[in-house]
Amino acid sequence: MEVKVYEELNHPAVLEEVFSSVAGMNKLEIRELIAEVETAIQLGEQIEVPVVHHFSQDVYAREMVLPEGSLIVGKIHRFENLNILSKGEVSILSIDGVKRIKAPHTFVGSVGAKRVILAHTDVVWTTIHGTDEKDVDQIEEKFIAKNYEQIEDIITIQKGDA
Repeated sequence: MEVKVYEELNHPAVLEEVFSSVAGMNKLEIRELIAEVETAIQLGEQIEVPVVHHFSQDVYAREMVLPEGSLIVGKIHRFENLNILSKGEVSILSIDGVKRIKAPHTFVGSVGAKRVILAHTDVVWTTIHGTDEKDVDQIEEKFIAKNYEQIEDIITIQKGDA
């Protein structure tokens, strides 16, 4: 697969090309595309994403607020997790393909998911993990993989997906 550098990633036509290019790709190719988008985002202007941490018995919720037009790349999740879009509308690119969703919307994120999220409006997004841990760094250590090699023992991409 040819590696592209998306210098004008904030341009709507480029974003449309990126999101529509997923059709016909397998999961490994989508992972490569997500990595390219992440590299392009890191080269551009960064935004501060406010995060609020919520804790209750055996539950941790990470709530973020994204302004309209934001484009972010999340982290690799080691386990399924519950996601709630409580405000706004987004397009999501992940190994599961491209989806456009509008609040209110709740879904279970896949093992190994790393998502590119484009906020079409102002957004409130919450990811929920089951844990009694209260230290955010420890939670991230447990639930987030630094790379795909760390989760190869958890997930196996089927031959048809490669």
